[in-house]
Amino acid sequence: MPTWDLDTQLLRFVGESPASSFTLRNSFEGVQVFGGIGSGKSTGSGRMLAIKYLQHGFGGLVLTVKPDEKDIWMEYAEIAGRQNDVIVIEPGQKKYVFNFLEYESKKDYGTTYTDNIHQVLRTVIRASEEKNEGRSDDAFWQDSLDLFLNNVITLCLLAYNKVTVQLLFDIAQSVPKKIEQANKENSDNTNNGQDKEPELTEYQKAVRIVKNRISLAIKDWNRQQPEGYVHSLTEIQYEEQLDEAIPGYRELKMLDSFFMGSFFSIGDKTRAIIEFCLTSFLQKLLRDPIYSLFARYPSTVTPEHCLQGKIIILNLPVKIYHHAGQYAQMLFKYIWQRAMEQRNIAQNNRPVFMVSDEAQHFTLESDAVFQATARSSRVATVYLTQNMANYFANMGGQKSEYRVKSFLGTLATKIFHANADVETNSYASELIGEAYTDDHSKNITIGGNVSVSKGSSLKLEAIVRKEEFSRLKTGGPLNDYVCEAYIVMQGKVFSNGMNFHKAAFHQLIIPKERTINS
Repeated sequence: MPTWDLDTQLLRFVGESPASSFTLRNSFEGVQVFGGIGSGKSTGSGRMLAIKYLQHGFGGLVLTVKPDEKDIWMEYAEIAGRQNDVIVIEPGQKKYVFNFLEYESKKDYGTTYTDNIHQVLRTVIRASEEKNEGRSDDAFWQDSLDLFLNNVITLCLLAYNKVTVQLLFDIAQSVPKKIEQANKENSDNTNNGQDKEPELTEYQKAVRIVKNRISLAIKDWNRQQPEGYVHSLTEIQYEEQLDEAIPGYRELKMLDSFFMGSFFSIGDKTRAIIEFCLTSFLQKLLRDPIYSLFARYPSTVTPEHCLQGKIIILNLPVKIYHHAGQYAQMLFKYIWQRAMEQRNIAQNNRPVFMVSDEAQHFTLESDAVFQATARSSRVATVYLTQNMANYFANMGGQKSEYRVKSFLGTLATKIFHANADVETNSYASELIGEAYTDDHSKNITIGGNVSVSKGSSLKLEAIVRKEEFSRLKTGGPLNDYVCEAYIVMQGKVFSNGMNFHKAAFHQLIIPKERTINS
């Protein structure tokens, strides 16, 4: 395997020295690209970074919004000589599939299988609420949804010793809606001497399986105890003994306490919303092509393939598959991030990238936390979007502004292409900073005599005014396929003595670089 020096130069801008070049180390600190429609952000700086990463042997993950992104990346791979490293997860084929529940059941994050599944689904569900409905930051709402999801997963695992999307959906949608209904169902389960067994809901089936198994285990345990021992125990002592001796007994009590107690104390409307939130999300995963690609078949692709130099393209563009494609890609993205964080750099130090054009569609609440440690995990993230408003709109809640700015603060390199958005241009101008300039003044007084006085003072002004960003070249034939951008890099000083550089990207030039074979 090749070695990757953190100071390896990936890009050197015209007129700059190696000291101000964009290195492997800079790539791991994250890149955010802003640019309005037709500004050249994707075909300019985004294209350049993608090809450079491929040429230097990166593995990677590509998220898609537009239908043509797969073809674009296949072209990049061909330019870099990496065609054989591309893996495309897309409808209409069974060669490349990823069963996320199967994968999570085998991962060790220092937590239980239940916690692994809960964390994945919880993260993606919350992100989907932010993007499509506007989630409240109310802790009660979040905790209630978390409890419901966690208990449904636990019941599924106790009853069937496995978790599938179908089982989760069936159990979640058949939980009794009222305490009276639950009591009636429990009464019906006794059969009351009737010949015909009443049909059970999926929730009832799961509960009955667990209770029968626990009941048999308790009887067997009682028989194994010395004569008179069980009767010598107090009720509390007996419960403590069962908690320790009978697998699942303690969890069953907690399930019963939640479903027959806490869950019914929640208002009908709130409970209905919680149930609908989970079941509607699971239903999207149950529909093809998402179900066949991410839940039905054994995995043939895992995030770890990127550590072998593979480039995984999730060809489920949001413009075609809408929320289902969006949720599936967010789910894979989150699992991929956790896998990259867990890898041992001493054993495998291959750089990997994650590129997301129209990145607002795939933002997660964990992105800022992940990016804070991406450098040590050797992960190069590239997020492209038109303006800051896209992030504000997709990171819902009362603290969206702080969340967006916190997220952007973890991305050390910012690239600003032409833009007509005032807020984004103001952000760019403020990021570049201000400098003192000479402000010359001249006063003329006309009276009995004419007097002229001149003066000068220092005035603090923006180095690059916000309106300058709307004048940048946008590429295409009218600009000889050249698009311009201001680049701000943390910790770099360019030849102008500043932390920014005005660069030009040619949309047709193929970057020349020795390709590192993977």
